[in-house]
Amino acid sequence: MTNSLLLRGMKVACLCLLSSLGFWGAERALAHEVTPAIGDFTIEDNTLHLSLRLNAEAFVAGIDLDTHQDTETADQAGDYDLLRAMPPGELGPMLRLFAEDWLKTLEVEAGRPVPLLVDEVRVAPAGDVELPRESVLSLSGELPPLATALTIRWPEGAGAVVLRQNGVEEPFTGYIQGGESTGPIAIGGGSALSPAKAFTSYIPVGFDHILPKGLDHILFVLGLFFLSTRIKPLLWQVSAFTVAHTITLACGALGLVTVNPAVVEPLIAASIVFVAVENIFARRLHSWRTVVIFGFGLLHGLGFASVLGEFGLPQAQFIPALIGFNVGVELGQLTVIALAYLLVGYWFGGHPKYRGRVAIPASVTIALIGSYWFVERVWL
Repeated sequence: MTNSLLLRGMKVACLCLLSSLGFWGAERALAHEVTPAIGDFTIEDNTLHLSLRLNAEAFVAGIDLDTHQDTETADQAGDYDLLRAMPPGELGPMLRLFAEDWLKTLEVEAGRPVPLLVDEVRVAPAGDVELPRESVLSLSGELPPLATALTIRWPEGAGAVVLRQNGVEEPFTGYIQGGESTGPIAIGGGSALSPAKAFTSYIPVGFDHILPKGLDHILFVLGLFFLSTRIKPLLWQVSAFTVAHTITLACGALGLVTVNPAVVEPLIAASIVFVAVENIFARRLHSWRTVVIFGFGLLHGLGFASVLGEFGLPQAQFIPALIGFNVGVELGQLTVIALAYLLVGYWFGGHPKYRGRVAIPASVTIALIGSYWFVERVWL
């Protein structure tokens, strides 16, 4: 009776896991991942000039970017796809009309509220509709004559934004979520993050790029987990992966290594397939697998570096921010392993049929998803 219940529980846990992976994989196959907006601002002659680089279609379609990591999951996904196919001459006026109303929620304070006006709207050609295009909103606002500091509150529902002050020494750089405020920013400079603040600020950024955004990295880590639930083999694999991606993350972020994402992304997908397929045939951790995982970790580090390249790191506190991002990535990976262990490893890892009922079916699913991504990233 006990064995029957255990086998039934294993089937249910495996079915839940496979369903989740299959659902996430389908989302990723049509991925329109939400990326943060980039806001560069300067202050000249008491005038704030703010240039916002953003995914205009998501904003105009009314997608809540605080709650959606992928535009395909939003109710407005159809509208979003139609907007992406529009030429600049059609989308530009729509973006301007949207911005004139939306700016009421983008709050700037400098002793008093600072109204913002739209100076210019630039929309890139439609190009490949499977890739989000970059649009630019140029805004300006008059500051009070004696203002020495300002705060910017990013609107709720607008997702994340990277704000970067330009033209001063020790400029402010911050990663702000929807509904959050920057706190006071010295107009004349001097608001650069402290080392401790830069470190702690970029931990959630790194974590966020594993959970929930880094599905390819999640599947790779799960591939490591399903070879064996025993701690020692898992630690060998995770340690090799961690050391490797830390090296290339640092080199990529410093600009010492630059690799085209069109090359890196398919290879990351291939690494997922390799690990998952090996799980099906290998019953224990071979020494050479750790070496291979180290090589794959170098690839994944380049993938993380391309993420950082989207919005950069504060130059004054580059190293603390980079370390914070990497710590966030590690915490995300450890969370994935912990959740997998609590879901199946703790309850069923010691069962004699665990490999056949859970590990192999899950690895097959991971391999199929990785294979689709490889084909998609190379040919589709």
